Amino acid sequence: MSDKQTIFNWVYTEKVKDHFMNPKNILEDDDYQEDGKGLVGSMACGDQMLVAIKVENDRIADIKWRTYGCASAIASTSMMSEMVKGMSLEEAYSLTPQMITSELGGLPEHKFHCSVLGDKALRAAVDDYLERQGRDNPYKRQTAKIVCECKGITDQQIEELVRDGSVTTLGQLQELTGLGTVCGGCKDQADQMLHDFLHIYGK
Repeated sequence: MSDKQTIFNWVYTEKVKDHFMNPKNILEDDDYQEDGKGLVGSMACGDQMLVAIKVENDRIADIKWRTYGCASAIASTSMMSEMVKGMSLEEAYSLTPQMITSELGGLPEHKFHCSVLGDKALRAAVDDYLERQGRDNPYKRQTAKIVCECKGITDQQIEELVRDGSVTTLGQLQELTGLGTVCGGCKDQADQMLHDFLHIYGK
């Protein structure tokens, strides 16, 4: 066994290796008729994720995905695609990277960020489905987490500002929202979150 194989066996769990070597639900047909589609990431950063879903009675009836990413991104999204089949839209929207990595038996700490691509693309696909239906999205409010208590700024507000190109720096975020301008206790967390979102959306 080569050193490379030895390192691979030591770092990744058997489930990660199985989903990497035998990924489930890959999008192979470009004519796939999805009800909602989400694309996150950037080829410039080396990671991009596309998730397409079919919905019946507000449940995920089918899901396909395609990624340009590392083994962890592939394994995480393969596992996610198996987990969400049959879930309600609310349950799928509430799926977290922690839930996915737990099902995989864990990921190396420096690879955890790879698991958020599938999670974000899935939410984007649900967003797209509801938008196509002309419906409001109640799930955003349910899953939003407060980052700045003083100003009531949530992670989803920060994400949307990055996604639409309104902010690329912490200074711009503070100017637009007032985040971190009272007690300042949230600035480090917000800065890391901003960095992650910029990577995910390729800004």
